[in-house]
Amino acid sequence: MAMNPALLLLADSRLPAGGHAHSGGTEQAVTSGAVHDVPSLARFLRGRLHTAGTVAAALTAAACIQAATSSGWVMLDAEADARTAAPAQREASRTQGRLLLRVARRVWPSPVLDELARDVPNPHHPITLGVAAHAAGATPEEAAMAAAYHAISGPATAAVRLLGLDPVAVHGLMADLTPDLTAVAAQAHLAAADAHPHLWGTLPAYSSPALDLLAEQHARAEVRLFVS
Repeated sequence: MAMNPALLLLADSRLPAGGHAHSGGTEQAVTSGAVHDVPSLARFLRGRLHTAGTVAAALTAAACIQAATSSGWVMLDAEADARTAAPAQREASRTQGRLLLRVARRVWPSPVLDELARDVPNPHHPITLGVAAHAAGATPEEAAMAAAYHAISGPATAAVRLLGLDPVAVHGLMADLTPDLTAVAAQAHLAAADAHPHLWGTLPAYSSPALDLLAEQHARAEVRLFVS
């Protein structure tokens, strides 16, 4: 699948939208001992991709599809909220969504981004990512791929920083996950396309209780390197 060059900017952790400050639960997983080497990181990332990552990818694809008609942001954002059980996860998602929206409106000025900012000033990250992808000229499936990649790239980078893992080994792990990324993006795009228009309640709603618990524990930690 050819990737829109503009979408590479959205998936880049160097985009000044605050993504580098979030570990996606990795920091608390390291603290608890659940992640301590490359094999345990592989299990963590694969589980994250097929649960929270799939949900985020479907919501992102749905937002990209919906951006073509520029309406329904409150409803779609509510679907994202309903699929984010932990308060700490909701706060992290909305923080990243708000910061990405601010950057995207400057990089890809678009009426639909302005509409999202007006209707939902503090949107969930997948909603902003999907609308920004549309503004950048990406397809819904490309948007889903960016969301799936975002679900594991940030946590993988955080693990390198927290554990001092070999970055080449971790990037090798990311390469091994390429078939999973492709499958998740395709599944998410199909689910979003089937749900359109406005039947967002049928989007994937996979739960990830372990990630929710890690997020809440991390939020209560007195000392932490990452925001989430």
